[in-house]
Amino acid sequence: MSDAPIVFVDTNVLLCADDAHDLPKQARARDWLQALWQRRAGRVSTQVLSDYYVTATRTFGMPLGDARAKVRRFQLWQPWQIDHQTVETAWGVEARFGLNYWDALIVAAAAQSGATHVLTVDLQAMPHGQQIDGVTLLNPFLATPAELALAD
Repeated sequence: MSDAPIVFVDTNVLLCADDAHDLPKQARARDWLQALWQRRAGRVSTQVLSDYYVTATRTFGMPLGDARAKVRRFQLWQPWQIDHQTVETAWGVEARFGLNYWDALIVAAAAQSGATHVLTVDLQAMPHGQQIDGVTLLNPFLATPAELALAD
């Protein structure tokens, strides 16, 4: 397990796993999350968990208790605390790659947390497989956990 890649999961991947309106995407997102749980290879940030909670409850109408339980569960993934260095790194990513600040903050948190990959559907301006500051972007709908050696 220790040699498994560390994968930082973006908010919308977590939300896709709860979205019953698109069952194929929901299944793929759940496959990724299950593989990351089994390998203890998932990471998130406080930004991701806060954004997940707000969107799940306000947009998806998830009951507060359910959303809180999921956020608590993802606390086991050692959420990266957004600090000054992460913000500085995000500003650099924003300037060099032309990402919006929120996406740059995701990449910066991933890099700072030691992740090798970011599982995201948000960075569509960047191609699947793009490397930014040593972190490879993965679209969960264009790759499988097995391709990253995360499946059994």
